[in-house]
Amino acid sequence: MSLLHPQLAAFAAIIEEASFDGAAKRLAVTPSAISQRVKALEDRLGQVLIVRQPPCRPTEAGQILLRKVQPMLVLEAEAFSDFQLDQPAETAIRRLKIAVNDDSLETWVLPALAALTHDFGYLFDVIVDDQDHSLSLLRDGSAVGAVTSEAKAIQGCDIHSLGTMRYHAIASSAYQARYFANGLTAEAFQQAPMLVFNRKDTLQSRFMAQFTDQPLSPPTHYLPTSKGFVEAAALGLGWCMVPECMIQSALAEQRVVLLDSRVTVDVPLYWQHTSVRSAVLSNLTRVFIAQAKSTMG
Repeated sequence: MSLLHPQLAAFAAIIEEASFDGAAKRLAVTPSAISQRVKALEDRLGQVLIVRQPPCRPTEAGQILLRKVQPMLVLEAEAFSDFQLDQPAETAIRRLKIAVNDDSLETWVLPALAALTHDFGYLFDVIVDDQDHSLSLLRDGSAVGAVTSEAKAIQGCDIHSLGTMRYHAIASSAYQARYFANGLTAEAFQQAPMLVFNRKDTLQSRFMAQFTDQPLSPPTHYLPTSKGFVEAAALGLGWCMVPECMIQSALAEQRVVLLDSRVTVDVPLYWQHTSVRSAVLSNLTRVFIAQAKSTMG
């Protein structure tokens, strides 16, 4: 039994499983039945909803529909729980899709998810993206909530302040002596290799901009690991920006030093989620706010 129309359930399952076969297995029907249901839905709406090549993904019209369906999936699971009904397999294993930045995931998000799983038994499908870009995953319906640096709520969503993540520039003492003996100048930055999470990461550029207005193109390592940044800096691979809450032990052990203790990059973070009256989303919001503020201050 599902509270959703079979066509919507099929559409949602295809997106979550990224294939028609996966959706069929999840809903315990044949792939042909899944295909017929989605085709009927597309005929009713007059739009192609799914790109039919692996991995399956929503079209632009499908993204619009997915934004409406995602909250329905959360409410459906709640309804089964509230009425103490046996949940069908496709509802029982449904995971909450959330988008977070890696620095948050490696600091305060993991303890929050652990608490939510322990207290409520929630399962999660975590999508990692830069805090300046994670909101696009909420906007296109890929997630029901996102940790973002965007202070303005998008249409149909609620927003909550999580606090401010403060970033410091770090390097090994030997690296600092080699490249920055004469200070944080444009010439020094231009020569010193830096560590960048990915091509969306602008934190290092924002730090350099506080010392020089010159366009710079330093040698760059792309290293997609937040925790690995501290170790990479300690090994002299480059300088980088790291959250304050991740560097205390490395500083105490003198494995790294601050390039400038007075200059930081502060990133306010927010939790945005679909605007529905849901106990699940309320629990997520409450725990996320408490854990984030406990970690970031």
